[in-house]
Amino acid sequence: MIEGYVNRESVTAGEVLTLHVSTDSDEFRVRFYRLGGELSFLAESEPFPGEFKAPPPHPDGGAPLASPAVGWDFPAYSFRTPEDWTPGIYLAHLIEGDESSARAAPLLDDTGIEGFAREFFVVRPRDPGRHGRILYKKSTYTRHAYNQSNNEGVSRTCNLYENPVYQEASDGEPRGHRLSLHRPGGVIDLAYWDAPFIAWLERCGYAVEYCTDLDLHEDPDLLAPYDLLLSVGHDEYWSEAMRDHVFAHVRSGGNVAFFSANTCWWRVHPVDGGSAFVSDTDHRVGQEYPHLPATDLWWPRPPEGVGSPENSLTGVSFRNGGMWPGDWPGDRPRAGYTVQHTDHWVFEGTGLRDGSDGGEPDALGAGTALIGYECDGAAFAYDGQGVARATGADGTPDSFLILGIYVLDPVNESFHDLKWGHWNCPEREPSRTGPRAATMGIHTAGGTVFAAGTTDWSVVCGLELDAGVVRVTRNVLDRLSHRATAVR
Repeated sequence: MIEGYVNRESVTAGEVLTLHVSTDSDEFRVRFYRLGGELSFLAESEPFPGEFKAPPPHPDGGAPLASPAVGWDFPAYSFRTPEDWTPGIYLAHLIEGDESSARAAPLLDDTGIEGFAREFFVVRPRDPGRHGRILYKKSTYTRHAYNQSNNEGVSRTCNLYENPVYQEASDGEPRGHRLSLHRPGGVIDLAYWDAPFIAWLERCGYAVEYCTDLDLHEDPDLLAPYDLLLSVGHDEYWSEAMRDHVFAHVRSGGNVAFFSANTCWWRVHPVDGGSAFVSDTDHRVGQEYPHLPATDLWWPRPPEGVGSPENSLTGVSFRNGGMWPGDWPGDRPRAGYTVQHTDHWVFEGTGLRDGSDGGEPDALGAGTALIGYECDGAAFAYDGQGVARATGADGTPDSFLILGIYVLDPVNESFHDLKWGHWNCPEREPSRTGPRAATMGIHTAGGTVFAAGTTDWSVVCGLELDAGVVRVTRNVLDRLSHRATAVR
């Protein structure tokens, strides 16, 4: 058995990457790949001596559970990254055994990104912005929130959702569920949401650089060299500093494209030098579920939450969106977004009609699983012409223009049996702000912010499952990858 994690999920080209590895084999090697138009093999390390380190026990006991709240303290191994490595997201594949075992292990291809004995990391450029003016933020905090620390044949199921660890405020740390980033678990979400979109970006010739949530949290000047920030897939957990830095970027004329959903739902507090975080969520505390108040929920007013609705930045919120039943990624309707305002530049070249000519409006992404697995929306109402308009009742900016909508009907109100509808419950919001709908839209606040309103936009675009989604994505990237005043 072999498993591991990186000490920090980003490294500048030419710097040392530290891997923490536990194995019951006498030796192991690391193969390095880069995600691009295809998964490219780059290098294989010299053999390292293997050492086994048992995971820390869960405070509640019960093997094979292990603690998600503390670092696992696996032995450390160093690898200096070449200075000429291109900015991107890289994969480290851990190969256990002697040289003959390593030779027998085939190289990975695009079908082998997901799996155990793998870890990913970001390589950042030595001169930020020189390679490209688009910055892709990998949603690493969300990845860790769901990481169960499993391995082949071992189900530890310990994260923020299964067997979480809650702490009261002490020693300068806030109260909440505590989660360490120094845990193994393999690669899952990267293969589903990011890999196809990154491959598409590179096939199309977009020059992109990459960062992690921790990079954005720590560096208020991180976004300065870039014109466009990308949030992709499932981007649920944000620190206050992350939000502040993106707000400042937009106010200064920078742009953001949220090809994501369930975005910025929970606030996190990084601790232990950024190697862990605390978040007071509604997840289980002892026998209490849901745990309320969940004071790190962004939208409710204190003391029920933070009092800073996420849609003031994104334009949309999971509060007005929903999720689908079954195992992730779940089944769901394939009706797509009913489009409106198709004279907007976002729809240029799509040929989509909005019904203003007297016909039926078209649907973007119809026939694909575009809407979901989770989706965000804005409080809205229909005007006299049947056009959905944001009301602003939930904190959505006045300039937000709804470009596509899919009404979530019927809505399931049960907190414990969520199917259609929103991740919400009567305990949180007794009075509703209106119907729920997945919502695609755009607003300006100095720079321009585009919101796809769905986690799986990157999958449909990356796999080129719908020509309209692909063209809208290109329109957004082409327009917003250059700062401009009054982009609308």
